[in-house]
Amino acid sequence: MKNLSRIAEEVTGSPIRKMFNIADRMTDVISFTVGEPDFVTPRNIMDAAVRSLERGETHYTLNAGLLRARQAIARRVQQELSLSPDPEKEIMVTAGGMEALMLGMMVLLDPGDEVIISDPHWSNYPRQVQMCGGVPRFVAVREEEGFVLDPREVRRAITEKTKIILLNSPSNPTGAVMDRDTTREIARLAVQHDLFVISDEVYHHFLYDGAVFTSISSFEGMQERTLVVDSLSKTYAMTGWRVGWAVGPEALVRNMVKYQENVIGCVNSQAQYAAIEALEGSQDALHRMLRTYTDRRKTILDGIARIADLSCVPPKGAFYCFVNIRATGMSSEEFAMELLKETGVVTVPGSGFGCAGEGFIRLSYATSEENITRGLERIRRFVESRRS
Repeated sequence: MKNLSRIAEEVTGSPIRKMFNIADRMTDVISFTVGEPDFVTPRNIMDAAVRSLERGETHYTLNAGLLRARQAIARRVQQELSLSPDPEKEIMVTAGGMEALMLGMMVLLDPGDEVIISDPHWSNYPRQVQMCGGVPRFVAVREEEGFVLDPREVRRAITEKTKIILLNSPSNPTGAVMDRDTTREIARLAVQHDLFVISDEVYHHFLYDGAVFTSISSFEGMQERTLVVDSLSKTYAMTGWRVGWAVGPEALVRNMVKYQENVIGCVNSQAQYAAIEALEGSQDALHRMLRTYTDRRKTILDGIARIADLSCVPPKGAFYCFVNIRATGMSSEEFAMELLKETGVVTVPGSGFGCAGEGFIRLSYATSEENITRGLERIRRFVESRRS
């Protein structure tokens, strides 16, 4: 077909969805693929959406979102990040964190501008950069360093074309959490080189073993050059509701709102009323879910430790294990595809998250204890069959 844009032709699909789609045609499948909580959205949040329908609140909202929703976000940001953004000028409600990321890049990037991204990384990041005409520039993170960015490597990656440093802590796919000192050093680089930072913080509630989350926006000189992206999807099991937000400098947010007006108009009104309840209502369900993830993390790490030729640096955040399979002698793609075909266990090859992900597979433990136990037993038998 002629006349398709060059960018459309060059953007590839997600490796996560590739494995998901193959598995969809199979039976007796155990999936560790999609990073989606297996919980149902808490009842109080669903009830808030129903009440808004019964009140007849079924109309457009402001492009930036309901003011009440933005005020609730502002209070949450004040509580968790010690920032005081203006809900009328520095906050907007978006269709999940993904739209916030995309709109931010659309506003910030000119063709040829470079964005520094860790490798491995969430597979959508470089695609979004490319869709905006930008150029991804990757900085490898290493298993022996806990998959945390090295500020010295970031400094070496900066060129005259660098516009943005994109951070994701806790990280998908590795579960890495940037420590405060590392975050401070990257903040200094951003100020020194007059760079913008997009900080994807959608997993910041998911922390383990005493890990502490630090937002780069909290450092001196960073609030005016940081776009904080967050979402209700993972935190409150609301992936299908598509509610996220962006917090950033007034000029950036104002222009993102202009783009939103021309893309989706506004986020679904019932989802925004549900978001208000999620942020302001009871947090009991969230705390129960977080305790469950902690238990599942222990189960999956214990199970991996019992499988010869596999190893895993314990993730400090999110709900993923980035499992080292190098001792099997198989590539990431080969391991994941043969495992799926022979056992019905779906994983994601680490190479799908960047070149530095080769030799790993990603397992999501946003699934039941039963699935984790059954799936790991199948993986154990698969690995042992390759050793005999």
